[in-house]
Amino acid sequence: MSTKETGEKKDVSMGIWNAVCRPPATALKKIEAGRLRGKSDINPQWRYEAMTQLFGPCGAGWKYKIDRLWREEASDAQVFAFAQVSVCFKVDPEVWSEPIQGVGGSMLVAKESSGLHSSDEGYKMAITDALGTAMKMLGVAADVYAGKWDGSKYVDKPKDVDKPKEDAVITDRQLSEIMDLLTETNSDKEKFLAHYQIKSIAELSRIKYFEAMEVLKAKLYKQLHEKREKED
Repeated sequence: MSTKETGEKKDVSMGIWNAVCRPPATALKKIEAGRLRGKSDINPQWRYEAMTQLFGPCGAGWKYKIDRLWREEASDAQVFAFAQVSVCFKVDPEVWSEPIQGVGGSMLVAKESSGLHSSDEGYKMAITDALGTAMKMLGVAADVYAGKWDGSKYVDKPKDVDKPKEDAVITDRQLSEIMDLLTETNSDKEKFLAHYQIKSIAELSRIKYFEAMEVLKAKLYKQLHEKREKED
């Protein structure tokens, strides 16, 4: 494979990853209790929407298969539900990808302060968890899993800049991300500057940065989906 072909293949692969790596703030909910307190819970419906925007409707552009469902006994009479799924997507109009497997779990019987509680949605939640595990291999919500994004700010910045002021400008990294997305989406830079009433992208405030990223990501989703429709 030539260097050019390798580069093009990498661009396509990262195009999928970059399009779905950061969910909008509306798709995230802060976990307030338990061992995962402080982390972000990702709305599974957003995952399905992101996959549909990229590949087409479930069953036509992407699909999944439940490979296995099982239960495991735990301490104090508790019972876990587990699921293994395989996710595939169209790489060409007539060609499906290799299966991307994911395993997820939930509780069928959980110990609570009032005693044991049984859930009739244990397997359903295990399947949802397994789908999330498989989809993150494509980059779906990758920045959340990597601890880089919590829906309102980057979380890999020093503590003293975790809460940007309204007039604080974007960092070099944020500037690079905006520039990359403007290029990927073939957006008009002058219109972008005029919309945000700035003379250069480096003057964009961090508050406006989050708004701009969501808009550009949505545009990228749409373009990738339209491209796949034309290929089909």
